[in-house]
Amino acid sequence: MAESWSFLDAFEPNFRPLVVIELAKGTKEETLKWFTKRIVDKKANGGAQLLVKPLVTESGDENIYLVGASHLRLLLGAETVGLVKECNDNSMRTFTYSSRKTFKDFADDNHNFLTMAECQYIVKHELENLRAKDEKMIPGYPQAKLYPGKSIVRRLLTSGILVQIFPLHDREELKKLRQSWYGRVKVGYQPLDEIRCYFGETIALYFGFLEYFTFALIPMAVIGIPYYVFAWEDYDKYVMFATFNLLWSTVILEVWKRICAIMTYRWGTLLMKRQFEEPRSGFHGVLGINPVTGREEPVYSSIKRQIRIYLVSLPFVCLCLYFSLYVMMIYFDLEQWALDYHEENESNFSNLMLFVPSIIYAVVIEIMNRIYRYAAEFLTSWENHRLESSYQNHLILKVLVFNFLNCFASLFYIAFVLFDMKLLRQSLATLLITSQILNQFAESLLPYWLQKRHKKRTKKRISSLKTDTDLSLVEQVNLEKEMGTYFGTFDDYLELFLQFGYVSLFSCVYPLAAVFAVLNNITEIYSDALKMCRVYKRPFAEPTANIGVWQLAFETMSVISVVTNCMLIGMSPQVNALFPDSKMDLILTVALVEHLLLAIKFIMAFVIPDKPRDIQIKLARLEFESLEALKQQKWSRELEVLADSSVLLTHQCM
Repeated sequence: MAESWSFLDAFEPNFRPLVVIELAKGTKEETLKWFTKRIVDKKANGGAQLLVKPLVTESGDENIYLVGASHLRLLLGAETVGLVKECNDNSMRTFTYSSRKTFKDFADDNHNFLTMAECQYIVKHELENLRAKDEKMIPGYPQAKLYPGKSIVRRLLTSGILVQIFPLHDREELKKLRQSWYGRVKVGYQPLDEIRCYFGETIALYFGFLEYFTFALIPMAVIGIPYYVFAWEDYDKYVMFATFNLLWSTVILEVWKRICAIMTYRWGTLLMKRQFEEPRSGFHGVLGINPVTGREEPVYSSIKRQIRIYLVSLPFVCLCLYFSLYVMMIYFDLEQWALDYHEENESNFSNLMLFVPSIIYAVVIEIMNRIYRYAAEFLTSWENHRLESSYQNHLILKVLVFNFLNCFASLFYIAFVLFDMKLLRQSLATLLITSQILNQFAESLLPYWLQKRHKKRTKKRISSLKTDTDLSLVEQVNLEKEMGTYFGTFDDYLELFLQFGYVSLFSCVYPLAAVFAVLNNITEIYSDALKMCRVYKRPFAEPTANIGVWQLAFETMSVISVVTNCMLIGMSPQVNALFPDSKMDLILTVALVEHLLLAIKFIMAFVIPDKPRDIQIKLARLEFESLEALKQQKWSRELEVLADSSVLLTHQCM
């Protein structure tokens, strides 16, 4: 591949903008020249060998640049990042430029061999890997220090010189995707392959999981309706429903692993090798030597980080949990007040007042969750984690613990302290429905309305712009740079996680929870699709092979649901009648049943393979071929050494 870079020219007659770089207004001229030169410089000189074109704005300031790449440059970049593509023999292999002819649909004049999302991912990778050579600072900004090997883009971002980098939408492709995705209401599957080609694997996997989870809820919803209609007050009959729920929660998560493996194998990400993680942009410390790479980079003491985690973050989280429980007790005081009011003044109004405390509490829970999220992000950033994966894991743990207690503590208290099944059902229904309505409004409807207002103002401003630049491109860039930034699937998975908890933890008390979850998820698919296509900037594609730590989170919730449902079954009058004399026998029996169900659950998880048999065979075959190729290389080197040795001996004999 090294030979290929030498004949790669930065010139491209048909420039196709892929990525937008916005620098701060008033950025110094020498900084602009240095940065753009590093982008277009050849790889041998430490550049990215990409194409750059300034975009003329209203004021004439050249602070916005369009970045593209030649077709050859993108193909070589695909090999660098390790993209996996389908071969002519229908197998999936890591793309290499030297063997490009063996890949399906490849042709020298076929510029659609790589999807636009893959092209933008390659450009982002090359920009992030622009590294300082012998520069000690960013030209024009002495305070922005550099050292050899430091990512230039990350330094520009932390210095405030670089405002943002984002990929451009493809208007024609986006229009087609919108039409097939949410343009009309239909009963059917989402175009996941098209979503993946446009937004990348991470977004496609989320929508795939959302769709799968919605279909998986249908059996629970279908069974729950007759339980609601015919046995509303008869909790004894819910024992079978709870038992079905325990098996259901295990099976759907194990089957999802198999479906996920099928999709990611088809997309090539199941085979992609994990790249070495660079320090995250917010990481800081004193300069030192990385023992793995040998490069100079910031180093921060792990002891200091642990002190921050255990002496500051942990007490703060515990304080927030205590505050959440305090708010919960205020909610129960309101519930008691509403009940007393209803007993004194029985009327339609007093009946409505019974639901007011639950609605207020549901709104307060959502507000507290969002405020805590900002605090958790600040704390996790302050802990100064070196890697993005470590940062995300600590953030997810903080948020999940608080959200779980904040959303479900009242339900546990009602069920196992107050033993009030009627209030439990009412609270569960109110919390579930209110949270779904608030999330739909806050995540999709409100941002969409704000975006439409901003779009109208921007169009009026752009229409008065007089420039030789393509107005449609200027308009598009100006519209998109002001759009909100999509920060990933964290909030979307969190919403599904909490929904899964509402459905699985107390299903035997409120079987209609699955029905409302299905209805919400159907609208969620359309509102999230609208959000991705119309409200937020296009996110960069991020290759991924699974849903990551969220799989473990859902599995943990399913284990907790086994415990809660067994306890609810043990509290039922029907089960209590079997042990009229000894409560200890009842407790021991429930504990035994719970342990048996957990054992069955873990056995099922072990028996059901994570990957289908055909995928396992294909992966094993690829591993075998890789090992054989390594053996061939080793034998070739040994033969060369033997040949050189024989020649040397011949010369010595002569």
